[in-house]
Amino acid sequence: MVSIKRLVTSVGLGLTLSLPFHTAQAGTFVHLFEWKWSDVANECEQFLGPNGFSAVQVSPPQEHIQGDAWWTRYQPVSYQLQSRSGDASQFADMVSRCNASGVDVYVDAVINHTANGTGTGTAGSGYSSDSLAYPVYSSNDFHQECSINGSDYSSDAWRVRNCRLVGLPDLDTGSNYVRNTLAGYLNQLTSLGVKGIRVDAAKHMSPDDIVAIINQVEDPLYVFQEVIDLGGEAVSATEYTGTSDVTEFRYSAAIGDVFKNQRLTNLSAFGESWGFLSGGDAVVFTDNHDNQRGHGAGGSNVVTYRDGELYNLANVFMLAWPYGYPKVMSSYAFSDSEQGPPTGTVYQDGSAQCGSAWVCEHRWESIANMVGFRADTDGEGVNNWWDNGNNQIAFSRGNRGFVAINREGGSLSRTFNTGLADGHYRNVAGEGACVTVESGQVSLTVPSMQAAALHVGEPCDPPTNPPSGSTASVAFQCQNGNTEWGQSVYITGNSDALGSWSPADALKLEPTAYPTWSGTFEMPANTSLEWKCIKRSETDPSAGLEWQSGSNNLVETGGGDSSNSTSGSF
Repeated sequence: MVSIKRLVTSVGLGLTLSLPFHTAQAGTFVHLFEWKWSDVANECEQFLGPNGFSAVQVSPPQEHIQGDAWWTRYQPVSYQLQSRSGDASQFADMVSRCNASGVDVYVDAVINHTANGTGTGTAGSGYSSDSLAYPVYSSNDFHQECSINGSDYSSDAWRVRNCRLVGLPDLDTGSNYVRNTLAGYLNQLTSLGVKGIRVDAAKHMSPDDIVAIINQVEDPLYVFQEVIDLGGEAVSATEYTGTSDVTEFRYSAAIGDVFKNQRLTNLSAFGESWGFLSGGDAVVFTDNHDNQRGHGAGGSNVVTYRDGELYNLANVFMLAWPYGYPKVMSSYAFSDSEQGPPTGTVYQDGSAQCGSAWVCEHRWESIANMVGFRADTDGEGVNNWWDNGNNQIAFSRGNRGFVAINREGGSLSRTFNTGLADGHYRNVAGEGACVTVESGQVSLTVPSMQAAALHVGEPCDPPTNPPSGSTASVAFQCQNGNTEWGQSVYITGNSDALGSWSPADALKLEPTAYPTWSGTFEMPANTSLEWKCIKRSETDPSAGLEWQSGSNNLVETGGGDSSNSTSGSF
């Protein structure tokens, strides 16, 4: 997934620098926002590595100001590795374990500014912005004090790059001492095995300064820069693409607007023709930790986890569409834009506790499964585009993948040209049913607000039908099924007897030991069944719908008249 390129960039007064950068366009990475280092390590081993994620972006690891709000991480006091996520030894252990799992670690590097106010940091260091006194900086190391006004963003690039962002003391990144200090911090990270950085607030720094700092990094490093540019800005994202990849915020704004307000048919030429950066220069996302809170070019059109099925579909499209290097957001639930992370850890008793306080969108089944689709279709263009003129679309990725997305109230049933070789493929975006491609075509029924995706990396064996009349009794159980009024727990799976993955035809369980739900049903004998627990309204199958996360549950039914049991959990 990752290759190495060496960029040669002219900076300053004719100075030519050779930059040891990675580029990583084939994979998918995830931002585990505000996760503790021990949780990140466990997730690399148990989920990210096995599911093919190329990398994980982690929150800033340096010493920061104390406080509960999320943004305290973005106010550096020193470059000691002591933060809300853990200490230096825990950080080093996390990086080592992620690397061993085949998952690169990208650090969110806050190198434009220091902390505001006066106090003691998370490692016990004192600081004062009034006297510009910090453990490694003094008043000589900052730009002269001035403020960035709202109008400066459209008219004054110098003030954007040299004045204070929301009052934060602005480092003089043209100074050799500051450059050497920041490079020392980055070299500390790479010596521990860090493979990449996100340059926070890059638009508030000169591109030449960023190049000069990163040029001192001793090990190859994948770099992407946060440059918020929706157009009409004094600082343009294109000024930074000669240095490394850049975050394309216009992509996030546009994909949210289309999925919320426009017709999906408009996506047929999504990408550079919409005014975006070249795809090879862009890091893309449906939302990030800033704009999902209304900050950083956020707004009502940004699609987030709160949009449920709509958010799922937008991510399926992002991972299926050949543009940019995609980043999946993994959030925690928040009720106001300042709210910090939940107390405690994600992992408890050896497993990740996702779906409530920790949202873990990267574990939503369709999103997680599309990571493999993205990798398998790398380098392939878009073929066989189809749409209904409204909100049902489909397309293939060469001869390696096919996707259909239905953002309408009714189901989508038709035969599609897939470009795929004939055979059996698992529908990785549609709860795992095995479908057949014949003469390059597949007949699908895609329920409302769902998607279907097939790719060469997920072949399957179609289920075999047992002799007519031969059945086995199977006791099903769903644990942790906490429900709301009017909602119950059901099961569905890859057999007609289980409703063929249709929530409307699912089998209802009973709250025998709430929140554990149970039911016993006759199933085809001598059959391998894949199934899942779902929550849904008792009267409207599409309302309150929630699928059990993770892999499908499996049960072998055995011979006729036999009894079997199987369980799943939310």
